[in-house]
Parts: sequence; structure tokens; C-alpha cells
Amino acid sequence: MKTQVAIIGAGPSGLLLGHLLRAEGVDCVVLERQTGDYVLSRIRAGVLEQITVSLMERLGLDARMKAEGLPHDGFNLADGERLIRIDIAGLTGKQVMVYGQTELTRDLMEASEARGLEVVYSASDLALHDVESDAPYVTYTKDGAEHRVDARFIVGCDGFHGPSRKSIPASVSTEFEKVYPFGWLGILSDVPPCNHELIYANHERGFALASQRSHTRSRYYVDVPLTEKIEDWSDDRIWDELAVRLGPEAAANITRGPSIEKSIAPLRSYIFAPMRFGSLLLCGDAAHIVPPTGAKGLNLAASDVHYAAEALTGFFARNAPDSIIAYSDKALARVWKAERFSWSLTKLMHRFPEDGPFERAMQVAELDYISSSRAAQTAIAENYVGLPA
Repeated sequence: MKTQVAIIGAGPSGLLLGHLLRAEGVDCVVLERQTGDYVLSRIRAGVLEQITVSLMERLGLDARMKAEGLPHDGFNLADGERLIRIDIAGLTGKQVMVYGQTELTRDLMEASEARGLEVVYSASDLALHDVESDAPYVTYTKDGAEHRVDARFIVGCDGFHGPSRKSIPASVSTEFEKVYPFGWLGILSDVPPCNHELIYANHERGFALASQRSHTRSRYYVDVPLTEKIEDWSDDRIWDELAVRLGPEAAANITRGPSIEKSIAPLRSYIFAPMRFGSLLLCGDAAHIVPPTGAKGLNLAASDVHYAAEALTGFFARNAPDSIIAYSDKALARVWKAERFSWSLTKLMHRFPEDGPFERAMQVAELDYISSSRAAQTAIAENYVGLPA
């Protein structure tokens, strides 16, 4: 098979890029090592920045998102009994959209065939070859047969553990990483949310987050040491802990129910540079990981896709090779700003085991400042809703 762009990974970023390229007449194929059902089974983030929403609008794939998604004008920071509301609509004139990543992926998957986007699922043993050249290719196995895809460019949208990033030599790359001493234990349940907006809580027992996927489905988190095991956390234990950490106002409105899904996700900040080597471009988790504090993961991948689609369309449709050369620096400039925000919000809302009275006093002082300063709230709101692409 020959194509202009081979995309590795059929998660939301790979599918979104594929649709954007096809809309501009660029030939591409998406290769995914898992089945489509497996891709849809992954539980991920649900807060969409304007850039993600606008890309779905641009593709005309926003109807279900607009019908079922929940526009949010703000969110809350809690510290004990204090609730600090960040009015993102009033401060920035923008909103975020609560719409599950699974649902966004489903919208992109279901539109693929009708829009001529070829997606190959169950493509095992994926390997990238000659990425430093102008004639890279991908090999994979499906149904016991070996296949080869020749392309002009390869885009790795295959996550942190995929093969794309590993194809870039260590001699030309740099990795930046911070591993946090805790993970987020999440519970998904078909119960109404305790608040119509998200609550990020800093409590002496640890961090908690009250979020949602719809009016009838809620997603909650508490931070736990990395040594914790999910089997030691019954549903009742999680609900009890949430009621304490979120504070009395939220606790009074919590509806308990059986979990649909429970998991513990470790937290890390990670950046790989450059995001382009030869004819290989990286997007999303293949190049960077952010702590979930601040809901940047999917949205940062969407901004990468935006830049990658511009670069590839420029190359093929406008004979602009410089657009490819500029991709990495352009994407990384936004990545670092999103990493900074996620890191700072994580530091503000979590109790780190190495912290003492001074660090706690700094958190209290910062929250005091935020509660009384429109300038501080505006800075948070601008970052939360998404910096300009």
C-alpha cells in the first residue's frame, strides 16, 4: 500500500488527524494495533478546550457533542470548607465542554468509512522504518499476513508505549520527566454529579476531584500513594473518602452508587523533544504526558494535531516544506505552557509527602490570593480554557 501519510494509532488524536487530512484531500491511512472495541473501552478525560471543540465543528462532527455535552462556565478550587469559583466564561468569554473522550472517539470512528478515512485495526507487530529518509514505511501483521505501507510522512499518535517515539535516536533527542509520588484512584458511576461544575479539592487527607460525564454519570478521584492496590478500595471506602475530602457542601450532594470502572493512574510530567525527526512527526502522548490536574491531556494532543494537519497540508497542498520543519518548535511552545499549568495546579492542590508546614502555608497563601484577585483568577481561567493555538 502507498499513501501520503501513515498515522500510527486510532485513538482520538490519530482519528482526528486522519479526518482533517482527508478533508483537505491528503491521502492517509490509520494503523491501530488494538481492536476498535478495545479503543472504545478505554476510560479517559472528559473536559474539552475550545481548540478540541472547534476542530470537531470544523469537521462537522459536533452534532452529538453539542446535543449531549455539558458546556461549563467555570470550575471550583476547594480548600477545607472554602470553595473558590473560577468564572472562566466571565473572565475569558469562553467555555469548556464536558464530553467523554470515549464519545468523541466514537464520533470520529463512526464517520471514518463515510468520509473515506481508512482505519486498519488489529495491526500487530507495528514497526517504523527509514524515518530519517524521504521514503519511510511501516510494516505490520494482520490475520497472519505481513503488510507494508509506504508513505511520505509517518505521524505517531500511538501513546507513550507505542513504537513511534522509540524510532527517534537517543543521540538527537532529550527527555524531561517528573514522576509524582501518588496516583489518582478513579471511580466512574451512573449517579448524578454532586455539583454542576468540577471541584478540585485540597484536604489534609489528600486531593479529590468531583467531575462528570453527563447529568447522570459521574467521575470522581482521590489521590493515593503508589503502593496502594485497587482491590483494597471498596466502593464504600471511596465514597467515604470523597465525602471527607470534598468538604461538607459537596458531601451533602453526593449520590452513591456502584462503580462501573475503578483504576489507579500514576501521575507524571513528561516531554520528549524534538517532536519531529526526518519524516516522522509525534502527536499527543507519544511526545508528552501531563498530570490530569487541569484536563490538558486530550486537549494538548488536539493542538498537536492542529499544528500537524497545518504542516502536512502545507507540504502537500501549498508546496511549503518549511511548515514541516517548523512543526516541532511550534507544538513544543504550547506543550511547555500546558505542562507548566498542570504542574502548578498539581503542586497547589496536592499534599506532597516531603512537604512540611512551610509548603502548606504557601498553598494557603496562594489560595488566599486566588480567592481575592481577579488577575490571578484570570490567569488560571485563561490556562484552563486553553491558550490560543
